[in-house]
Amino acid sequence: MKKKAVITILTLTLAAAFCLTGCGNSSTPQQTAESEADADRKAADEVAALIDAIYVQERTDETDAQCKAAKEAWDALTDEQKELVEGENADPDYFGKDTGDASKDDPRNQDEIGENEILVVSFGTSYNDTRVSDIKGIEDAIAAAYPDWSVRRAFTSQIIINHVQARDGEVIDNMDQALERAVNNGVKNLIVQPTHLMHGAEYDELMKSVEAYADRFESVKVAEPLLGEVGSDATVINEDKAAVAEAITNEAVKDAGYDSLDAAKEDGVAFVFMGHGTSHTAKVSYSQMQTQMGALGYENVFVGTVEGEPEETSCEAVIEAVQKSGYKKVILRPLMVVAGDHANNDMAGEDDDSWKRMFEDSGSFESVEAQIFGLGEIKAIQQLYVAHIADVMNQ
Repeated sequence: MKKKAVITILTLTLAAAFCLTGCGNSSTPQQTAESEADADRKAADEVAALIDAIYVQERTDETDAQCKAAKEAWDALTDEQKELVEGENADPDYFGKDTGDASKDDPRNQDEIGENEILVVSFGTSYNDTRVSDIKGIEDAIAAAYPDWSVRRAFTSQIIINHVQARDGEVIDNMDQALERAVNNGVKNLIVQPTHLMHGAEYDELMKSVEAYADRFESVKVAEPLLGEVGSDATVINEDKAAVAEAITNEAVKDAGYDSLDAAKEDGVAFVFMGHGTSHTAKVSYSQMQTQMGALGYENVFVGTVEGEPEETSCEAVIEAVQKSGYKKVILRPLMVVAGDHANNDMAGEDDDSWKRMFEDSGSFESVEAQIFGLGEIKAIQQLYVAHIADVMNQ
């Protein structure tokens, strides 16, 4: 074989090999972009799965590690990947939303409790600012009123506990943890103060936990929730409901810039307090609060609920009631201890189903404003809890 032919064959062979190793495996810009997009989606989905795993109401031996893993995986994402996080309960706001400085809070999970403890039990909130102003505000007022007692905290929502722990590194006790801590610290006299609005489902669950530990203390007393006893029907009111009605209305009027409720009424203003609502028999408490507003002569004050239970507290029903009364300006405010997700989104949000948007879209009102303040930061409300503790101490 001639030398020239050999060279030609070698050249063709090398070219073929190059195509196999290089040309054949090369990707187009479109393919590269698609591959990167798939990788981004996979990374985001993995974080979403980790978030969904801790979005649960039951604490397990793996919870602490799961919270840590979810946050570390989130921190490893790029900004673009974070926007892709989407799961059954996961979204970019789970870790990404700024709700304030968690370092200003006190989880009140310290040991060295002493023999006398007041355990303040709340549903909880992952909104840092309102947790400080509302829940911590109540706890601080109780601690100031009873300096000889150790004030500690428990949340009944494990979902919220996990959220705060994963995002902010703040560890808050659930009911069982708080009660076990009290036992281990030698507490003899325990007072439990629920910050819940009423004797509803959350209160019932709280009582089950307390009853399970009752024989491990010398005395256990449970103070009334904010609105006191429920009563049999919508006409039943009491001193607690009257005090709450006066306190929240006075605060709303002041924040709206009026000297009195009558002055606001003359200006065509209606105040609408939005509670959560419940299918529990305690839902009559919302109707009782409306009755209480009427008994106080607060004709331009209305009570509604997110869940629309009772039916007359649905947003549609409240809009109709305000329309019939002829008020042209509406001020929305939470009937909730904390101004958290419901207050910021269900009440004051920009989605079509928020109360603010529904009132606006009705076309019946000149203005619709929202006051995003929880009941817990109102001094008069804090003192009601203090008084409830005094009541059980004196029993």
